[in-house]
Amino acid sequence: MSLEDLVANNRRWAQEAVRDDPDYFRRLVAQQAPKYLWIGCSDSRVPANEIIGLPPGEVFVHRNVANLVVHTDLNCLAVLQYAVEVLRVEHVIVCGHYGCGGIAAAGRGVPLGLIDNWLRHIQDVAERWQAALSHATDDSMRADRLCELNVLEQAHNVCRTTIVQDAWKRGQPLTVNAWIYRLADGLVQELGFSVSSNSQVANRLSSAIERLSSTHRR
Repeated sequence: MSLEDLVANNRRWAQEAVRDDPDYFRRLVAQQAPKYLWIGCSDSRVPANEIIGLPPGEVFVHRNVANLVVHTDLNCLAVLQYAVEVLRVEHVIVCGHYGCGGIAAAGRGVPLGLIDNWLRHIQDVAERWQAALSHATDDSMRADRLCELNVLEQAHNVCRTTIVQDAWKRGQPLTVNAWIYRLADGLVQELGFSVSSNSQVANRLSSAIERLSSTHRR
């Protein structure tokens, strides 16, 4: 498909949107008031709005390779601050997915160049949660568990940012959630980490990790 085809697709989509809802674009221009911030993977197979059935304007989105939340990543932190302090979202959803290429690359450990510095964060997750990964019975299960553990770790990182800590201190309603998406059936799964205050963070993380480990033992 050429770039000209993409432009033609755009024209057709805009016409259809107005045909189905004459106020569609006027409503989008008027305001942006989403209740959700989605921090997800750059993978083209994981479109945030479509997965949760919401139209444009309802979800604020940040995406990067393997849905990482790194405390020195000013791009991610700027998005988070704008979402929390300006848009005043009520939920931050960190959503990873099974079959993540970034997770797989980190697991292989084969040098890829600049991105190795980014994937190092995933390798750190694997080292930190070796005990939970040890219950995996094969490489496929290990990859899936690392995808899950990575989501939990990144949701935990969101909670530890000064942005979220300050929001909770001033009593702003805000919940941080860890989800994972399965490409094979299009379904999301909650990973047992839904946190709305600093006092909940440690216990929710440890119980979510324990639940994953228990799943491996069955």
